[in-house]
Amino acid sequence: MAVDKINIEDFLKLANQYPVIDVRSPGEYIHAQIPGAYSLPLFNDEERKVIGTAYKQQSRETAIKMGLSFFGVKMKKLVEDVEEIINNRLQTVGNTQLHIDNLAYRQAGCLLIHCWRGGMRSGAVAWLLDMYGFKVYTLAGGYKAFRTWALQQFNKAYNFKILGGYTGSGKTLLLQEFKRKGYPVIDLENLANHKGSAFGAIGEKPQPTQEMFENLLAMKLNEIRNKKNEIWIEDESQRIGKLIIPNSFWEKMRTSPVYFLEIPFEERLNYLVNTYGNFDSDKLQESIERIQKRLGGLETKNALQFLKDDNIIECFRILLSYYDKLYTKSLHNRENIYSILNKIHCDDINSEKNAQKILLPITVEQ
Repeated sequence: MAVDKINIEDFLKLANQYPVIDVRSPGEYIHAQIPGAYSLPLFNDEERKVIGTAYKQQSRETAIKMGLSFFGVKMKKLVEDVEEIINNRLQTVGNTQLHIDNLAYRQAGCLLIHCWRGGMRSGAVAWLLDMYGFKVYTLAGGYKAFRTWALQQFNKAYNFKILGGYTGSGKTLLLQEFKRKGYPVIDLENLANHKGSAFGAIGEKPQPTQEMFENLLAMKLNEIRNKKNEIWIEDESQRIGKLIIPNSFWEKMRTSPVYFLEIPFEERLNYLVNTYGNFDSDKLQESIERIQKRLGGLETKNALQFLKDDNIIECFRILLSYYDKLYTKSLHNRENIYSILNKIHCDDINSEKNAQKILLPITVEQ
């Protein structure tokens, strides 16, 4: 067999079937990676630094020799790690007929390998695994080529349908209902590990880096853009926690039709109390204090006192009123909002019933 170098489009097509091996250093991988890639670093962060310094200050040949001294002792472990990855994947799909020592096993274990620029690191590991018997592909241009591709996805044309509504309208539940019905959905808050308000980090995992968020979003767009014409997305401000929605993507959202859920205040308030009411009071207090300048001194004081008294419903009543005003201002600042706004009157937060109210008129129009 021989190692084949392929472009990013072919690489991503094969990534749906075979494991992607990222041989960059742990620090590079942790910062951001191709979603789903396994980290099998050729060099650790310190080794990479030492080799890079030798390359700059001495010579390319010195750096290569230094790299080989690090690589040599890792060869066996790299092969064994790849075998474990392939074996786990084969067992996941139920292919237990292949044995780890068989040539058929290694040939079934097709691998996709990349480093930063598609150079010596991926080339060295690809050579080793090819020699062992795996069918290996490397990514031309490496992770850098993937990043170029990822950023290009945000500039393409999409038919977005924006799900709007005041805080507590159950928009995330509705997106999940759309997905169950087979409609393409991008849940930005799920990708960002944040629910989008000052309280959005409570109960969530740490947010990814900005670069990783963009990678996840690009891959999601690539995954669903050909399934149906429209893509459903929840209305968001451009910032979700510490992350920023890419500008060209967000501009498309701002000019797309908005399906705005009109749900009574008390229904939304009860939903929020049931959803957030049991969260740690210290975290709720921190979140309230974070918006005190915009909320106002008196309202902040009252909200914190209600929280202290364990009167969650009155605390949240203050906060919900604040977020309603904020969202109304944001909505009406949008250019041509009345030409793209479709109001959907709903009695309560019932995702199945509300989905029918939104989808039926759209189906009839189509």
